[in-house]
Amino acid sequence: MNALPAFGSARRKSALRAVTILSVGLAVGLIAQAAPPQPVIQMPQHPGGADATAADASPSPGRSPCLGDGTGFVRARIRGALNLDLNWKDAELECGGEARPDGSGLRVSFAGPGPGGKVLRLVFGVRSAHEGAAGKELPTNLTVLVDGGRVFATRGDDKCTMDQLSQRPLPGTGLRAWRIEARGFCVAPANALGGKGRIVVSRFDFAGRIEFSKE
Repeated sequence: MNALPAFGSARRKSALRAVTILSVGLAVGLIAQAAPPQPVIQMPQHPGGADATAADASPSPGRSPCLGDGTGFVRARIRGALNLDLNWKDAELECGGEARPDGSGLRVSFAGPGPGGKVLRLVFGVRSAHEGAAGKELPTNLTVLVDGGRVFATRGDDKCTMDQLSQRPLPGTGLRAWRIEARGFCVAPANALGGKGRIVVSRFDFAGRIEFSKE
């Protein structure tokens, strides 16, 4: 084996420094490629409830955090990476809703018991839906979240349709509150974000609530 050429002390330190910087740079680049940042998706908050804790946001057995009169529900058929037939009742269900952030429609969310004892969340973004108004054949974006786990999203409102939607006022809340009831279906999958897998929600129907501040 050929002997390495002798370096002076200063030259040897400079060479070692350059190799260290190059190794750190390569490691950082590989980590950035292997672990892309995950999207942050937040559940809608009721007006005045933005400071609610994560515990407050989780469904609590024995109370009715959705409509409170026992008539709230979610039913859905999910196949693929998740195989679930949801049949959530009002007492085990949390729901909420508001206008979509861009003003293009309504956003309705639900949380209930999911796989492995985790909370499962469904968020519907309904384009062209308006406060207090009925609608038919409304394009819908769907996001499904497993707490502490995966997120599935259609990433667009061209894959699901709110076949029928109705609303009626809920009095005595101090807000502009509406009972919202709808049914619909998806014709294309929701893909996992930041990973592999997909689900298809072939049908869904629900009754929940949406609220707007009195302004």
